[in-house]
Amino acid sequence: MRYGFAIDQRTCIGCHACTVACKTEHEIPVGQFRTWVKYVDSGTFPDNTRDFGVMRCNHCTDAPCVKICPTHALFTRKDGIVDFDGDSCIGCKSCLQACPYDALYIDENTSTAAKCNFCAHRVDEGLEPACVVVCPTHSIWVGDLEDENSGISQLIASNETRVRAPEQKTGPNVFYIGATIPVLDPLQAPTDEAYIYSLPDKQRAMVSSHLPPSADNAKTTLNTAHPRPWGWRVTTYLWTKGVAAGVLLVIALAMVLGKDLGRYQTVWAPLIALGGVTATGVLLVWDLKRPERFWYIFTKGNWTSWLFKGSLALAAFAGVAGIWLLLGISAESTDSYDLSAWQFDLVDAVTYLAIPAAVLLAGYTAFLFAQAEGRDLWQSKLLFPHLIVQAVMVGAGTLAVVYGKYGADPSTPFRSKDDGSGNLASPLLAEEPDPVSDFLIIGPEQRVGNAGFENVILGCLVVATVVHIAFAIVEFYSKHETKQATAAARLATRGPYRFLFHGSLVLALVAAACGAFAWSGDNMEAAIWAGIGVQVALLMYESVFVRAGQDVPLS
Repeated sequence: MRYGFAIDQRTCIGCHACTVACKTEHEIPVGQFRTWVKYVDSGTFPDNTRDFGVMRCNHCTDAPCVKICPTHALFTRKDGIVDFDGDSCIGCKSCLQACPYDALYIDENTSTAAKCNFCAHRVDEGLEPACVVVCPTHSIWVGDLEDENSGISQLIASNETRVRAPEQKTGPNVFYIGATIPVLDPLQAPTDEAYIYSLPDKQRAMVSSHLPPSADNAKTTLNTAHPRPWGWRVTTYLWTKGVAAGVLLVIALAMVLGKDLGRYQTVWAPLIALGGVTATGVLLVWDLKRPERFWYIFTKGNWTSWLFKGSLALAAFAGVAGIWLLLGISAESTDSYDLSAWQFDLVDAVTYLAIPAAVLLAGYTAFLFAQAEGRDLWQSKLLFPHLIVQAVMVGAGTLAVVYGKYGADPSTPFRSKDDGSGNLASPLLAEEPDPVSDFLIIGPEQRVGNAGFENVILGCLVVATVVHIAFAIVEFYSKHETKQATAAARLATRGPYRFLFHGSLVLALVAAACGAFAWSGDNMEAAIWAGIGVQVALLMYESVFVRAGQDVPLS
């Protein structure tokens, strides 16, 4: 059995009875809709027409909202109805990003996701959905699509039908008869300057003014508002987790290259990483509409969701960084320095272990965004390597600020690389460092250089920043596979975000130049500015990437 809808737009009169019945049946807040009617006007007076489109959840056979939901709050019933359990929802809004049809919203009364659920409670009682009962022209049909003898199957078999967003390959089970392309494809009918009864929301009006003109002067003259689900917290989260992962990747690279890192390896790196991943967790929980339920991610986890897998990646990274920091503190606090070489060996081992943890932390968002099938700009195949590059860029930038301000670690190098004994030594200091007073505070008089560590930091910063710029240009200026991705890229490069987007690239280029200028180690003030510059540049870029991806209309 597979329930579905067939909507005959040839007989629909746009009366909104289905909308009112749905809102009454489910007690939907004012301004929110599970079912709504869209108006599209085409042509020029007096040769103009008005077409209607009933918009709702498509109860997809391969529902992306079910895959991305981290707590199984959304699920597909045996009869094909995509239903939801509000008691399990944490309000992460990922399902809103996954749906290519704008069908989901966050209910203002419950702060949980909601949508058309086929009036499942009525279906279970042998009744038809409320919208079907009230339709005065019998324009809405429901039934079993797998039963050849059902009325809906015979209607579909005897008429040409269309579905919305077929390129998404979700297997939508809402079929339209007589609906025009501009009704089903929002990019074919930009929002008019004013609706027939009201004004469009600012976001939709702003976007429409930057979309290409439609054929036959088609304009959307009535629709509902669909604000961006994700905002500045998600933008900032992309930066904080990049810093956390990038710092450990740069430190690991320096260790592989044989640099003596001192407390940059034992203390600073894991401390910064823990701070970054903690801030990331706080931002993610803060962004939930039901933050008190955040622990549902771990107790009701959905293994198909990259939001759930990403939460595990965050926890694993925090564990590795925490163990690293504890080992580093233990090694640095040892009273007998000649007996603690094995502790530093443990730090080295954890440093290697942190590499896959950091790569997964930085890159898992690419797989999460790939599940956001409603946002084609985020489907870039370059996103995973781009996230790794961005992490190295801001991680190196953070270390450049610290190194530029404080210089080398006061106890560097702890280990003598010359005699190969593995014993600890401190030839740069007259006496052993005080593990308490000198634990993190590094005075200007102790800026002694760090065996080329600054070259690794600035090299990573410069190279990663240049590669980031290249990735950004390719991602936004190359030909895109879908019209939606093309429209989103247009918003970034020629639309309302063009100054912010290009400004981020210019600032990143300037930061790379400052980093190159400081490469010799003699101009650490320039290194500090380079480190700060890449942070701001990435925040600007991610702000554009997150917003432009969500601004393209889906309904």
